Amino acid sequence: MIKFFRKIRQNLLMENKTGKYLKYAFGEIILVVIGILIALQINNWNEQRKDRTKEKIILKQLQEDYQANLNQLEEKMATREKIIISAVALLEAFDYPQRANRDSVIKKIAIIGNDPTFDPIQNDLNSSENLRLIRNVKLSRLLSNWSSDVVAVKEVEDVWSKIVYNQFDLTALQLGIGRDLSNSFMNEQDHLWLLDKDANSLKIKIGKSKLGATLNEILTNKNLEGVLGNAITVNKSANLQSEALHNRIRDILDIIEIELNK
Repeated sequence: MIKFFRKIRQNLLMENKTGKYLKYAFGEIILVVIGILIALQINNWNEQRKDRTKEKIILKQLQEDYQANLNQLEEKMATREKIIISAVALLEAFDYPQRANRDSVIKKIAIIGNDPTFDPIQNDLNSSENLRLIRNVKLSRLLSNWSSDVVAVKEVEDVWSKIVYNQFDLTALQLGIGRDLSNSFMNEQDHLWLLDKDANSLKIKIGKSKLGATLNEILTNKNLEGVLGNAITVNKSANLQSEALHNRIRDILDIIEIELNK
């Protein structure tokens, strides 16, 4: 093809047909430019195709991770709800001790000692390079804001963790009911956080203490009553924050589902 054009150019020069040569040269340049543009467009199509393939892979991984995060978050929220319900019931026992039963009270106190903390899957898929491949603007924005959404929940969780380890555990130690709480925790509770969901894997019979506080001593302890009030307030706040995060995760999963089906 190049020899063909060169021959035509030489013939035109030999015939001294300058006007025709200039027209030919201009046409040749146009053809070369068009060829370059076509090559660039083909290369661009190939790059876009590769990016779309990468995007699908990233979206699939994000779908799996955020579904796991959603499941975990729902388990933490359910555990906090159990804490709130138990705290309300225990405060009622404080008000009406004549209706209370020690075994039931111990079981509810053991539930209060739960410290549900959200620990989402961490990966590098939310990096700027990977976000560049995601075309959906809303999804990209939700993924970018993910870390700050999680921080809002964990800040409230940290408050409850400090109460559990600095106040609840100390109160249980003072009342001498640690053995009873451990026995109830391991053998009488449903543990939503167990990975294999096998409650029997945690059970260890250690029996009940003969040295622990009486029912009256438990239901007249001011420190425990204060912890119960905090249990309701803090865990309710954590669940409100978690509800907002729950909605964000649902939005992310819904958009990913739409994008994967395109």
